[in-house]
Amino acid sequence: MACVLATLAAGQTLPGTQTLMVMPFENQSSAPGLEWIGESFSEVLSQRMASPHLYITSRDDRDYAFDHSGVPSTVLPSRATIYRVAEQMDADYVVLGSYTFDGKAFSAKAQLLDMKKLHLFPPVDSSGPLPSLIELQTALAWQLLQQMPTRPTRTREQFMASFPPIRLDAFEDYIRGILATSYQQRIHYFHDAVKLNPNYTIAMLQLGKTYYDAHEYESASSWFTRIPKTSEVAGEANFLLGMSEFYRGNFDKSYAAFSYLSTRVPLTEVYNNLGVVEARRGHRSNAVEYFTKAVTADPNDADYRFNLAVALYTNGDNTGALRQLKDELQQKPNDTEAKSLLDLINRGVPPPPAPPANNVAAAYTLLTSSQAHVPMERIKRNYDEASYRQLELEIHNLAEARLAKADPRTHAAYHVQRGRELLAQNMPDDAEVEFRDAISTDYNNDAAHAQLAMLLEKKGDLSNARSEAQFLPSGPDQSEDTVHSLLIDACFHARERMLAVTPYFVPDVALETAMRLAARRGVQIDLCIPSTSNHRLADFARNRALRSLSLAGVNVHLLPYMSHAKAVVFDHNLGLAGSVNLDSRSLLLNYECAVVFYGRREITWLANWVEGLIPATAPFDCRRPSLVRDLCEGLLLTVAYQL
Repeated sequence: MACVLATLAAGQTLPGTQTLMVMPFENQSSAPGLEWIGESFSEVLSQRMASPHLYITSRDDRDYAFDHSGVPSTVLPSRATIYRVAEQMDADYVVLGSYTFDGKAFSAKAQLLDMKKLHLFPPVDSSGPLPSLIELQTALAWQLLQQMPTRPTRTREQFMASFPPIRLDAFEDYIRGILATSYQQRIHYFHDAVKLNPNYTIAMLQLGKTYYDAHEYESASSWFTRIPKTSEVAGEANFLLGMSEFYRGNFDKSYAAFSYLSTRVPLTEVYNNLGVVEARRGHRSNAVEYFTKAVTADPNDADYRFNLAVALYTNGDNTGALRQLKDELQQKPNDTEAKSLLDLINRGVPPPPAPPANNVAAAYTLLTSSQAHVPMERIKRNYDEASYRQLELEIHNLAEARLAKADPRTHAAYHVQRGRELLAQNMPDDAEVEFRDAISTDYNNDAAHAQLAMLLEKKGDLSNARSEAQFLPSGPDQSEDTVHSLLIDACFHARERMLAVTPYFVPDVALETAMRLAARRGVQIDLCIPSTSNHRLADFARNRALRSLSLAGVNVHLLPYMSHAKAVVFDHNLGLAGSVNLDSRSLLLNYECAVVFYGRREITWLANWVEGLIPATAPFDCRRPSLVRDLCEGLLLTVAYQL
């Protein structure tokens, strides 16, 4: 973070940072009632082209920039004006376009303008029936992304299928709603959009915002609450939900909304508002903690310092409060509330007692004449996730520049970790991009395949989830012991179970240790092996490892027949089957291969098959060996790689 801020302060361009502005398309059709489609292109293309690599200028920012240039949003600007405004906004690319409808077929044309190189790319087009408008717009987005420096890692079919379907009539109502200028019209259009498409979360957000702007907080809360946590607009919805419940005096609900948001987007205004809510709930110590976080993150915001001063004063820390007020008054010398609080402290007036926790009425009770009238903490009303995402993108680009010279395995691991972080923030679409980038960087990264398969399965894309099966070769011609490394890594990441069936089991120390540690931390491990295989020396050599694992809690099951099956399952997200035995020779010396797959259905099938073997097995007898046998086993293990 400090590195990014220093770069920005120096006026340098961050590596790989790209900003795109999508203009409304020009209506070249004489057909009536199609004027709303122009803005619809800006909406759809902005949503489709957004990615962790590309920051999209919002409609509000675009309209604000044109308005300050003297061009109303209702007027179609010239290309010269578009270029001038895009230059002022420091956009890297601009999308321009037009559309027409002859009564039968709808066609659209788009061009990408590179602002830095002053280069206009060749036009791309899309045509078809008007009811397929959104699909045509998505196809245009795909073609435009092919002209960008960072192209999508998904195929065209995967890209087209990755967006949930939207009814065209609901989409039209939504666009007409965002274009409407009156409160009644906006409510009417957004209500109709949600009625036609009940899962239309963007329309829900706009409906809630319309109620919120009209101070109808109860109605606003009801709509914000309906937006699922996995939605791309869940961040803004929860911020406004927290604000709505705050204004209604429901501080517990307000705290819950802001608290969730702090785990998704750690914005300073969210920490500040958590402090304000905690102060209203009577949790003064918690308020100090949140305000301290806000001041630490943004020491130049006077309101954060003022709030921290109030919280410190009410907690009895006058020295700390004076320090914050001194800094705050340097930033805002005419702040009368800060001067009033400073006067209270200098006169030695004690703070009023804390209201009972969660007592809404007490939070607004009038003070007696003998009690100090402490100013109220200041809540932040503006939510700026876009700036946070842009800064996050810049940090990401710096990391990409740093990793450009790293080996593929390290580079891919970064994308996997970032994808997991985005999943934790309920941002599955951005996480999918990261997992695909990891696979593009290092195709043999099993964690990326596993995470992508699970994500696709949750989205209902079962066919592509199954396609994440991966061929995994192993042998002297490979730069690493691929299957061996995969098994050890999976043992350390396992949380619930490991199922394995193998004809020979003579693991090396690393694999045996990984399995033993997994069992000791509570992972249920079931190992199925023949009671007597067709390799007597391997049967003799396996016993020392089996005793060690049995004592650690591994369930060893002896099959009453010889089985050449070789399969391993970890939890519900990784399965492996192929020619690989769980012995040192097979894992480290032989030419082997396996198929690793990540779809839940396939893993469940394989796990059920292995579990179906267990009822016919006998338990392993973990008795202490005689001294002679123990010595013989030890001698035999010295040549374990040859068994």
